[in-house]
Amino acid sequence: MGKVKDLAYQRIVVKFGTGLLTGATDCLNQELMSGLVTQVAELHKRGRELIVVSSGAITSGRYRLGLSKKIRGIPYRQVLAAVGQSRLMHVYDQLFSRYNITVAQALLAKADLANRAGYLNARNTLLALLELRVLAIVNENDVVAVDEIKEARFGDNDNLSAMVANLVDADLLLILSDIAGLYTADPHRNTGVHLIPQVDRIDAEIERLAVGTSSNLATGGMVTKIEAAKLATASGVTLVIADGREPDVILRVAAGEALGTRFLPTTSKLESRQRWMLSGLCTKGKLVVDSGAATALKKQQGSLLAAGIKQVEGDFQQGDIVNIYNPDKSRLGCGITNYSSVDIATIKGVHSREIATLLGYDYGSEIVHRNNLVVL
Repeated sequence: MGKVKDLAYQRIVVKFGTGLLTGATDCLNQELMSGLVTQVAELHKRGRELIVVSSGAITSGRYRLGLSKKIRGIPYRQVLAAVGQSRLMHVYDQLFSRYNITVAQALLAKADLANRAGYLNARNTLLALLELRVLAIVNENDVVAVDEIKEARFGDNDNLSAMVANLVDADLLLILSDIAGLYTADPHRNTGVHLIPQVDRIDAEIERLAVGTSSNLATGGMVTKIEAAKLATASGVTLVIADGREPDVILRVAAGEALGTRFLPTTSKLESRQRWMLSGLCTKGKLVVDSGAATALKKQQGSLLAAGIKQVEGDFQQGDIVNIYNPDKSRLGCGITNYSSVDIATIKGVHSREIATLLGYDYGSEIVHRNNLVVL
């Protein structure tokens, strides 16, 4: 193993993609997995805190059952997950036991984190595992997740890994797959493309570059990785997308070496309640504000008033979390609303003193109070 510099990050979430763990075959490649585990174990020995988010359960289940074709439908997917998850954990347990590292299985469902209590319970469990030096292997609970209800699933382990990084206030999220990072065009279909080494802020151009890049075995391609980068960087976490086949990639990235594509945090570390709000797990609607309100929220740290709201989308109630957007439809932040979508549709654009007259009641002049607001 190559010499490693002083490590730049203390708490690290590493995500292993299906294409990486299988080596582009139809089963887990234990030789490849052993190399990844060795690197994680080295960081663990150096006192770093690590969590692994691992794909591969469904592929492992499909191989164990001898199914050559992808079977469609939720029950079959859940069967494959049920068969494959235990086999995946068995492999990790064997590999990490060589280094006297105890592993724990952590299956998370999006619905479990949608309420504040569930979010805190998951956070506390993962933090306790870190404190005990137990290495958590995280996956989505596919056995009970429901595909048709989009909001009830993470849908891919890229977004799950960003949620885990959000949960534990990680310093670094390292997404490893069979692609080296974000390119100027899809490297599988184009020649003369080059890797983008660093992204300071995710804009429309970055999102456009991500479209169309995918892996044969993976649930998500580059699009889901960019979605994960949005959440991670907005939570104050650095995210790196890199090729997991690169020699000592985990150690080198952890030491601060420039590999793959690095996405820089867009904010300082947020406290737990703000991270939960920003996660989008229980966002119910959308408010578009005018330029005056946007300036007040961003520069003056003010509350959102009815007069500054131009548009209301979604069906939500008082106390729900809503996303807030600039006039150009870029995301400004999110917050807990004091009024329902029906109420806001009635009072948007009016002065606060007119609220009681229009609604017949008044929950206060603020639609979203600054204390319940997160601005990106």
